[in-house]
Amino acid sequence: MVTSPKLEAYGWGERWTPGFREVASSWPDAQPGRVVRHDGSAVLAVTVDGALEHLHVPPGADPPPVVGDWVALDRSAQVVVAVVPRHSLLRRQDPGTGGEQPLVANVDVVFVVCGLDRPVKPGRIERSVTLAWDAGATPVVVLTKADLVADPERRAETVRRGGPGIDVILTSATTGDGLGEVRRRCHDSTVVLLGESGAGKSTMTNALAGGDVAATGVVRGGDSKGRHTTTARHLYPLPSGGVLVDTPGLRAVGLSVDLDAVAATFADVEATAAGCRFDDCRHDREPGCAVIEAVATGALATERWENWTGLLREAEAAERRADEHERRQHERRSGRGAREAQRRKRQGR
Repeated sequence: MVTSPKLEAYGWGERWTPGFREVASSWPDAQPGRVVRHDGSAVLAVTVDGALEHLHVPPGADPPPVVGDWVALDRSAQVVVAVVPRHSLLRRQDPGTGGEQPLVANVDVVFVVCGLDRPVKPGRIERSVTLAWDAGATPVVVLTKADLVADPERRAETVRRGGPGIDVILTSATTGDGLGEVRRRCHDSTVVLLGESGAGKSTMTNALAGGDVAATGVVRGGDSKGRHTTTARHLYPLPSGGVLVDTPGLRAVGLSVDLDAVAATFADVEATAAGCRFDDCRHDREPGCAVIEAVATGALATERWENWTGLLREAEAAERRADEHERRQHERRSGRGAREAQRRKRQGR
């Protein structure tokens, strides 16, 4: 086993050794490291001796490393030579291109952070929870700034009812309430804070890290919106164990996920849908639709039903885009192979 006490503080362990040896087999001097921050054509990575080094990422790296990745490093050339196989990947739809945007690799827990100093949006929580399930991570809703509202427990209970089966932690960085439970969830795990600007992610990062490692800012008084004090995803080791990734505020939570992730988020709706008369029920106007009946009787909230159907459509569209992308990639690979065969034939090889 490749051992490094310095890397163990960043999550290194036996689970990563086989994958590292596999990808580093062509580079006998390669060492393991973990990506702490992504800087365009370079990454900041922690190395076996605990040093943080900027390393070049070669063009066409497949896959390109992201924050949270374990990588094989050639420190003499200051370059990333390979990415260790991931066990999870948090991703979303790129708001600019419509394609897939990787966010953080090797995630265990996604904290969906919502500030109670502003309206809590069930739809946004559901989207973020779906991203977590898609990554293979466990979603946990963290409600911050509990000290700023009159009845935080009532607000938390409303969130719990809106997302059955999802854990909700009520916190305040000012009073320290709830932070012990958050630390417990972080232990021996890679956790990610996901939420809007001004929700309190960087303040929570500092509270958990035991120091001012992340910049914080004020929010506007009129609408409680925050400035983007965090400009890049950054991974921090925690003194209580585990590592935490602070992320910039996401204005949009576009889905690039499969249908199973949506089903996990809406397990209560899926259970109701199992009672529909027809297996291919679209839950629109079909006779014997258990979902429509549940909405009509109030057993299922109209907003949750609408959000479920909306996310299903997005997930279906994402699957179609992925299939089309794979088809085009296959055509490109096939075209290159055919051209290479023709070239070799002309050269008499």
